[in-house]
Amino acid sequence: MNKQELISQVASKTKMSKTDVSKVTDVLFEEITKSMKKGNDVRLTGFGTFTTSKRKATTGRNPRTGASIKIAASTQPKFRAGKALKDAVN
Repeated sequence: MNKQELISQVASKTKMSKTDVSKVTDVLFEEITKSMKKGNDVRLTGFGTFTTSKRKATTGRNPRTGASIKIAASTQPKFRAGKALKDAVN
């Protein structure tokens, strides 16, 4: 399922217009992103938790040339599924 299919499903179940559902979806994703950018976790009870983790800078190798390259430190987004979601899938 992609974003447009999700919007269509939510619109049909809630009797809202696709435009309104699209706006709500965009704001939801934007707020989750802003919160994670600040370093905060986003907990959606029953669904899961969006978190971030820090990765240290490392040295890697270019597979074509074998030359060493520096990989910069970064912050990675992570998602941990909640119990209700795990149970629903299994």
